[in-house]
Amino acid sequence: MTAIQRKSLSPKKAAAKRPIADAAEAKRLRVVRAIRSLPAGKVSTYGAVARAAGWPGAARQVVRILRQVPGLPWHRVLGAGGAIKLTGESGAEQRFRLRMEQVTFRGARVNMKLHEFRFPAGARAAGRLHH
Repeated sequence: MTAIQRKSLSPKKAAAKRPIADAAEAKRLRVVRAIRSLPAGKVSTYGAVARAAGWPGAARQVVRILRQVPGLPWHRVLGAGGAIKLTGESGAEQRFRLRMEQVTFRGARVNMKLHEFRFPAGARAAGRLHH
């Protein structure tokens, strides 16, 4: 919920909706932090990013956030097993960007044994995701 939407509500209704909006924004920020913590040459999956952000099962929300937030290293986030899920020119650009970071492939998939980023255990709970 945006500030404009909150202003259009009565003060009582706006206060009731604020915690829900704040919780959603907190999840979104944790996902953004997790994505930004991916170093060059390393990749992760949509599901692993969601788990690292403390939002297991939210792979689709990770995709949405990648589309909405400019400046994220979107090319470092892949489908399960290292699959590039983007099609056409976007998929070709993702493969190109990854190759520029020396990421190798096994067929059409990224070699996850070599390039998968391991988020620190308990990083979400302790707030230790680095930028």
